[in-house]
Amino acid sequence: MKRLYMLLFSTLVFTALQAQNKFNLLVGTYTNTCESKGIYVYEFNAATGEFKLKNSSENVLSPSYLSVSADNKFIYAVNENGTQSTASAFGYNAKSGKLTFLNKNDAMGADPCHLINDAQNVIVANYSGGSIAVFKKNADGSITEAQQLIQHEGKGPNAARQEKAHVHMVVFSPDKKFVLSNDLGEDKIFIYKYNPTAKHEILTLKGTVEVKAGSGPRHLTFSKDGKFVYLVQELDGTLTSFSYDKTGNLKVIGATSILAKDFKGGTGAAAIKISPDGKFLYVTDRVDANNISVYKILKDGKIELVEQISTLGKGPRDFAIDPTGNYLLVGHQYTNNIIIFKRDKTTGKLTDTGKKIELCSPVGLVFTKI
Repeated sequence: MKRLYMLLFSTLVFTALQAQNKFNLLVGTYTNTCESKGIYVYEFNAATGEFKLKNSSENVLSPSYLSVSADNKFIYAVNENGTQSTASAFGYNAKSGKLTFLNKNDAMGADPCHLINDAQNVIVANYSGGSIAVFKKNADGSITEAQQLIQHEGKGPNAARQEKAHVHMVVFSPDKKFVLSNDLGEDKIFIYKYNPTAKHEILTLKGTVEVKAGSGPRHLTFSKDGKFVYLVQELDGTLTSFSYDKTGNLKVIGATSILAKDFKGGTGAAAIKISPDGKFLYVTDRVDANNISVYKILKDGKIELVEQISTLGKGPRDFAIDPTGNYLLVGHQYTNNIIIFKRDKTTGKLTDTGKKIELCSPVGLVFTKI
């Protein structure tokens, strides 16, 4: 009998461990370049790197970037379609991976490219529109029409890419007191005070931080302890480190280039993320580079290059690290696949597993609980 109990206990422990290692991988895609249904949901095993398709949306137009609600019940997406762009809301059943369309509203600006959400609001960055739109959430998870629109005005020295404001990202500060927004067109980070319960003045400008002219700030991420911010600049491959304090102030502590010393060719820095343990920073570069750089984060917030390797595809627009930190998945917009790398948690280094997900034009990757 004792043996039977031990066997049952072992089976339960094994089953529980297996469940802990399984997550949903959500992928937002472009639907105007190849055959795509929009949003795809895969079950991903973070112990083995195996995956299987669970579900997908139906006929959703270019839901490129996604944001999941804190309770894991709703997904919000930007739908990139020029001046006809929208923001949309979906019900989400994590167990089945089923997505239920709730509603959509005008993004109030062309080509939205990023968004965030909390209990009250959905905040969208409009790239071509050069604006930020804020939508209130309804009780059923759907979104209202935009309650606030903030229009950026300005330009930078790169005539081809900085002819006007281009808002590229919105991100909450760790304490949710501020929203930071990168403007590629103006070479500035905008810092807004966040008033979540306000009806219309939800974001109020606190100040701006200028970065190197012509560098084109794209994406940023906070360190695990919230004391540092890392910004990648798309146009020249600069990677800038800042200290950050709770009053919403940024101060430059260092800058480097993600470009290899002998590199000659086109560059287009893309995504920047930190490993779940907060010890390593990862940055992708596109155009001719098509690589990912790995940095170790030092105690003083400064960074040290570990390695730079090919992402094994073209157009590494976004990537995601599974919640256990075992795997890093890179989505390639132009070679239509997601390459699965194994992560060494000690060194931060990446190794190709040979596994890949074939998918039309993956753009945004997000892991969720099941």
